Formats: sequence, structure tokens, C-alpha cells
Amino acid sequence: KGGRSSRLQPASSGVHFKKLSAMVVGLTGGIGSGKTTVAQLFSILDIPIYSADDRAKRILGTDKEVQDKVKVIFGANSIVNGVVNRKLIAKASFGNKEKLERLNAVIHPAVAEDFANWKKENEQAEYLIKEAAILFESGSYVGCDKIILVCSPLETRIERVMKRDSASRVEVESRISNQWPEDKKRFLSDYIVLNDEK
Repeated sequence: KGGRSSRLQPASSGVHFKKLSAMVVGLTGGIGSGKTTVAQLFSILDIPIYSADDRAKRILGTDKEVQDKVKVIFGANSIVNGVVNRKLIAKASFGNKEKLERLNAVIHPAVAEDFANWKKENEQAEYLIKEAAILFESGSYVGCDKIILVCSPLETRIERVMKRDSASRVEVESRISNQWPEDKKRFLSDYIVLNDEK
């Protein structure tokens, strides 16, 4: 992960330098930590925000090549006539690390390519926010100049996700177990936001 980008200003001699590409600020946090709420604060400032989770859903729902690869993993019924059976995929992935890893191996490269294109479209911005739940786990953190980690008490996170997704405690805890522990993320982050609702 690189440090804060330097900015070259036009020289007084009349020689001009091309603006460096926008700084990429990674925004992440464990499931239920409230990272999307933090992202919304940046949107108020008109900062371009790339939501990796939302874009991944869009890609899965529209990219025929990605869909074909996913059907190999989860069967023909996982996507019928272009319509994704997200419940089937989620159920099949639950507790099945091998299938989850195969799914990620399909989705992550597609999202990386999509982000690269999006970044080019927004390169005039001073900086960009890349919001991703698994920024570290996917390895995409290495492309960020700075990283913001949103933290929240474990029990608070579990309760939020159970309410938000109508999920059982076991399901939420399983999803949390597939993510890096918070201490490991803190070590690689530049800024920490504590979202404890106090």
C-alpha cells in the first residue's frame, strides 16, 4: 500500500505537469460495522464512492460470462434466464468454504476490472472512496493509498445484521468468521472510526 500521493503544481515557467491519478481511499469494516453510513458522509461532500458490494451484485446480475462461471459452481438453477437466485447461492455457500472461495475467485477479478474502469472515469477527483466489506480479504487493499477501518462492538454488529438481513445468529456469526479479525485489519489501516452508537 502506498503512502499519500504527492501533487505537482504547474511550474511558473509555463511548463505544466499532468495531474496524477486520484488518491484511492479504501473504506472497510466487518459486516454490520456501519461502513456504509460512513460512506454516506463522504457522499455529502460529493466525493466519488465506489461500492464494491453493490457493483458485485450488478456484475453478477448482468455479466453473462460471470453468470456462466457461477452456474458451473452452483448449478443451472442458481441463475435462470439471467435472474440470479441469491438465496440458493447464499444457502449453498453457507458453511462451504470451498464453494465460497470459488465464487470469490470469479467475482473479485470482475470487480477489480470494473473498479479500474470506474477510476478512469473519475480520475479528475482529488480522491476516491472504495467501500468494500472484504477489502483486505480480497487483496484489493494493496491498491489503496490510505485505508479507513470502521469498527463496532461485536454484539452490536451481530444484532444489526440479524435485523437488517432477517438472518439467524448462527448465520451472522458464520459470515463474520469468514472475515479477517479486527486486530489484523487495524494493523494495516491508517485511520480508525469507532461506530459504537454513543
